[in-house]
Amino acid sequence: MVRAGLTTERLVRAGAELADEAGFEQVTLSAVARRFDVRVASLYSHLKNSHDLKSRIALLALQEMADRASEALAGRAGKDALDAFAGVYRDYARAHPGRYEAARYRLDPETAAASAGGRHAQMTRAILRGYDLTEPDETHAVRLLGSVFHGFVSLESTGGFSHSAPGSEESWTRILDALDALLRTWPTPGR
Repeated sequence: MVRAGLTTERLVRAGAELADEAGFEQVTLSAVARRFDVRVASLYSHLKNSHDLKSRIALLALQEMADRASEALAGRAGKDALDAFAGVYRDYARAHPGRYEAARYRLDPETAAASAGGRHAQMTRAILRGYDLTEPDETHAVRLLGSVFHGFVSLESTGGFSHSAPGSEESWTRILDALDALLRTWPTPGR
């Protein structure tokens, strides 16, 4: 018998809230069951296991970020688009640290292919079209941007920049300026 009021969506949202409050590693079926004052067995009608729950939280986070990025990019191009896109990731990580971590959760290939992750790549490539990159450089640039955004946000979230001047906001701005300059003058192999 399915417990009244429990749905997969409510359980996933509760798991996402728990991730933001306590950290993604703290998300378990037991912890979510406690939030609803039910036994873990009551969740099995909706979720297979903790991996299923974490995968669904990852999908939720990817979707939320893709939706925000899509809104932020509307009508923008070049450096303006790059700044807006990067800002979405940083702002999301600040507002939803557990969900941001969840977005990095390893999904099986089929689930990943059906996720909003593809939208992230498409938006990144749309930004890069303004910089006239061709393959394979466009793929290298997608990887560079993802690495820089995630690396900065991850270090900032753990206090990695809080003990020295200048402040992280100034560094963020300068890094985005440097990325824009690099993308406009992307090196050609053999040069």
